[in-house]
Amino acid sequence: MHGGPPPMGGRMHSGPPSMGGQMHGGPPSMGGQVQGGPPPMGGQMGSGPPPMGGHGGPPQMSGPMLGSSPGYQQGPPSNNGYPQHPDVYPNNTGMGYQPAGQGYPPGPGPQQPIHPGLQSQPARRLDPDEMPSPIQVMKDDQRNRSGVFVTNQKGLVPPLVTTNFITQDQGNASPRFIRSTMYNVPATIDMMKQTAVPFGLVVSPLARPAEKEFPPPIVQMGDLGPVRCNRCKAYMCPFMQFMDGGRRFHCLFCKAATEVPAEYFQHLDHTGQRVDRYERPELVLGTYEFIATKDYCRNNTFPQPPAVVFLLDVSYNNVKSGMVHLLCSQIKDIIKLLPRDEGADKSTMKVGFITYNNTVHFYNIKGVLAQPQMMVVGDVQDMFMPLLEGFLCDPVESEAVIDSLMEQIPAMFADTRETETILAPAIQAGLEALKASNCAGKLLVFHSSLPIAEAPGKLKNRDDRKLLGTEKEKTVLVPQVNTYNNLGQECVGAGVGVDLFMFNNSYIDLATIGQVARLTGGEVYKYTYFQADLDGDRLISDIKRNVSRPIAFDAIMRVRTSTGVRATDFYGHFFMSNTTDMELGTIDCDKGVALEIKHDDKLTEEDGVYIQVALLYTSCGGQRRLRVINLGLKTCSQMADLYRSCDLDTVMLACYRKNCASPSSAGQLILPECMKLLPLYINCVLKSDAVSGGSDMTIDDRWFAMQAITIMDVPSSVVYFYPRLMPLHDIDVDSNEIPSPIRCSSEKLRDDGVYLLENGIYLFLWIGLNVGMEWVQNVFGVHSAAQIDIDRTELLEIDNPLSMRIRDLIEDIRIQRHRSMRLTLVRQRDKLELVFKHFLVEDRGLDGSVSYVDFLCHMHKEIRSLLS
Repeated sequence: MHGGPPPMGGRMHSGPPSMGGQMHGGPPSMGGQVQGGPPPMGGQMGSGPPPMGGHGGPPQMSGPMLGSSPGYQQGPPSNNGYPQHPDVYPNNTGMGYQPAGQGYPPGPGPQQPIHPGLQSQPARRLDPDEMPSPIQVMKDDQRNRSGVFVTNQKGLVPPLVTTNFITQDQGNASPRFIRSTMYNVPATIDMMKQTAVPFGLVVSPLARPAEKEFPPPIVQMGDLGPVRCNRCKAYMCPFMQFMDGGRRFHCLFCKAATEVPAEYFQHLDHTGQRVDRYERPELVLGTYEFIATKDYCRNNTFPQPPAVVFLLDVSYNNVKSGMVHLLCSQIKDIIKLLPRDEGADKSTMKVGFITYNNTVHFYNIKGVLAQPQMMVVGDVQDMFMPLLEGFLCDPVESEAVIDSLMEQIPAMFADTRETETILAPAIQAGLEALKASNCAGKLLVFHSSLPIAEAPGKLKNRDDRKLLGTEKEKTVLVPQVNTYNNLGQECVGAGVGVDLFMFNNSYIDLATIGQVARLTGGEVYKYTYFQADLDGDRLISDIKRNVSRPIAFDAIMRVRTSTGVRATDFYGHFFMSNTTDMELGTIDCDKGVALEIKHDDKLTEEDGVYIQVALLYTSCGGQRRLRVINLGLKTCSQMADLYRSCDLDTVMLACYRKNCASPSSAGQLILPECMKLLPLYINCVLKSDAVSGGSDMTIDDRWFAMQAITIMDVPSSVVYFYPRLMPLHDIDVDSNEIPSPIRCSSEKLRDDGVYLLENGIYLFLWIGLNVGMEWVQNVFGVHSAAQIDIDRTELLEIDNPLSMRIRDLIEDIRIQRHRSMRLTLVRQRDKLELVFKHFLVEDRGLDGSVSYVDFLCHMHKEIRSLLS
């Protein structure tokens, strides 16, 4: 579409009015002021190009006659193999552009004929309710596709991520582990180019199975190790075909034949299948694990159990905010949650502790000591490990010493006046400690401010948020020095991941220091303006989830594909020293990796496309394992087959019109059934903070949003781009179901209603001014909405069914997300409502970013010009 997304009515930016970084669920402190006035709009509403659609605004379309088969949201279509009906949007005449009210879609304007022949038709305002709705698509998919999803055929399109289903693995991996943008791959490069659909995968190799699903079984092959293809090194899987009475197998990835090792030989039955296939997970399942042999280990020796090192910045800001005291008081409970291998009675992971300000302090916590011992390294230019033993210890054996240390640290630094901190040398210290013990592991770093003390990794303040939303924004969104990139690479090389917990009150340059998390498979948590009494529960909840979740250490991930296609581009938090292997210090159940696949040859319809993801890693119990994830896709030579089974991009709609749809009048916009939400999602992505955040947000917020999306799995990204908005005023107190969501538009909000909105990072409770007195009394303990204390971040515990139901619901929603979301109360017409409305993604943005209806009209116009 003329080389990139269209200029959309002004600035296209829509950061929530800079939420001082509470990107982590806290109530936004807009524009760095603590919940002050309305967001700084900087006069930008009129600064961009004219509104879309030229003179009279976008061409107007009347409501769609929706096709009857269910569409889909981000996952593929739910057509169950039946032909689909396209959605048709007949076009009327132009709609004038009126300035929108606060977040409301523009009203109808004067009539503007487009085609002379259409002038006589009456203009009518486009009804947003007639636009394709994600809520309806999700409901249809839940109705049609919940229950059991059996993976016994290649190219089978899975249910949506929002649908409750149970996978029965019968040869292709569960969609929880791997999803494709298309399940029918075009046979030729030309056809692929014509469709303009990216062929990509999102892989979450350690995703948690749903209730009633089985975890991948563990296969013990003894000294033989996993059986592999001689040529391409693919692992034994259901796609391999045995021949010569079972003495050789034919690899579907590279077409080579390999001798079956004598220890693995088994006879074939009359259908050519091995007689023992149902006893061997690798011959019948899409996902399974092999116990690795020494050949798959560093230096050919089996690994030690991994360790976790806590690095605590004890400078003035962290002490004053109460963070140091809070964390030390909770460490005892946190380290009891360290993960263990299935079947193990306790965790074998060790722990270590480092504190730092402008020097680094190590602690000997050996169980035999009466008191912990502190060792200070003052020369931060050349970091080394001063302790030979006693730094990493079993938390149970050293329990008394650790308890004593946690009492001493807050007291030791209570009167500190150190405000200048270091960071890189502290991370280097944690890395050296793990290297000295010869084990992989994870560093949890609790840091407060821009590292400006004289030391490696010292940074300058380059905070200039005016650059956001301009051509020069990339200068502040890339690292200012290479120290943290190099440190990240060194950590990955030792099998170490780094998670950063940030407690900044001002600019901290996440774009630079965040590289150490990005390259090691870690993540960044952010608590701007942290106060222990307000944010403490959220922090502790995040740390507990972080240390207890299923995790892999010292990992290498490789994707193999059958001939004709190959993985070319990789996106996520990892390091690549070559073009094929993703190296990760850690990867856990909440992380996803995305990759793009390109054609390098013609495919045949008989063959299909086969994908095998292999993750070699050390488990939390110190066992070296290989997780193998297999997926088979179909190939097609008809574009219509492709569009029935996919997900995605813009120019597509024009291609579909050109190649697949039956002839229609120029006034109709036709969308393939499974792509009818594409315009909505494109608009949501373009409006998101990560893509369009402008100078109304901080640079750190913008980078945080960008990295948060980079590691999301599909369920997280769906709710991030299109938040969940649920009415609570008519909630059924006897049910424990989550209420059905409604469309994200202010037109759906009633003055006498209460609504909960969440996107995985923020959680808002919006209260209309006319809510019934009884509801307000039961939930807030006051007589009217005007009396509610909106500074609270938790609801009062009132002993009645409604209060308990609402609190339980909020807890259920928090459990579904991997970050703890702080509740923000928003009263109708209060200043904070502007922030809340930023998340009503179907509306026109406060910054002039377009509404869903206008965007759809604009796309229609662009497509017509592409076709003419």
